[in-house]
Amino acid sequence: MASEETLIVDCDTGIDDALALLYLLGDPGVRIGAVTTVFGNTDPGTAALNTLRVLELVGRSDIPVAVGAEHNRRGSRHLAPDVHGADGLGNTDLPAPRTSPIAEPAAELIVRMARENPGTVHLLAVGPLTNLAAALQLEPELPRLVKHVTIMGGAMLHPGNVTPVAEANISNDPEAARIVLRAGWPVTLVPLDATMTEAITEEQRRRLAEFGSPVTTFTAAILDLYLDFYAQHAFGERKAACHDPLAAAIAVGDVEPLLAPVVPVDVETGDGPARGMTIADLRGQYRGFPESGAAAVRVVLETDRAFGDRLVDRLCSDVPNLGAA
Repeated sequence: MASEETLIVDCDTGIDDALALLYLLGDPGVRIGAVTTVFGNTDPGTAALNTLRVLELVGRSDIPVAVGAEHNRRGSRHLAPDVHGADGLGNTDLPAPRTSPIAEPAAELIVRMARENPGTVHLLAVGPLTNLAAALQLEPELPRLVKHVTIMGGAMLHPGNVTPVAEANISNDPEAARIVLRAGWPVTLVPLDATMTEAITEEQRRRLAEFGSPVTTFTAAILDLYLDFYAQHAFGERKAACHDPLAAAIAVGDVEPLLAPVVPVDVETGDGPARGMTIADLRGQYRGFPESGAAAVRVVLETDRAFGDRLVDRLCSDVPNLGAA
């Protein structure tokens, strides 16, 4: 990660969001300026409490956590207790955090930090894009102030995970996703095409449990339900996709995509069966630059499929706060 960058992580803290945060927190060269929460895997209030739990686990209660959108731009939402548990963290029923979210709303925090740190803020969005769209509405100059946006979301050549064509984060607020992708700022999109090919396995979960640090004991516990879900609904064995952690690693430069064309991307916002579909004109990869006026998005289609080991190695490392107790 560039030394002058400050990350704002916008998330709906369920299991893979927690893994993404721990991955980032395990790198002393990564500066997280704030975390904002949104509905998605769970409601934004619960997501904020889960985020505070993660931060307290590694002694980083100094990072502010702001609560964001309860619903999408149409006033509805879909949560995922079947995937992440009723508490968002695998039904582990952890004690309440000692700290609380700040009073400042998420969108206002994003705008304020971008104004105070022009050209250095990197937004990492791993939930629905409602907070980012609201921030753009508050500050139309935000694309000029923000250095980069990395988004976990969408499905290009891969099937969707909530409908045959739509991925959950984009599907939860297609209108917001269209606003964000069309805003004119530099965007890297990490869709299911990449994240479904990067997995964490039951063998790796056992390695985390056996390592025995507070962080690895926590991650092994929250992964139990997650692997069950993916075994039943996706892979037929106990392994789970590394959605949010992979996007985090790409955002800070730890994973270099093997295929990531810069192409026009749009989102279907109608009410038919294609609602929430991300549409990339992949023919554009041969032209070098998108046509004038089109949304220029770097779309990660392929990585080296070795990230599961990288994630577990990081969590089992001797980095301060992530090592053995």
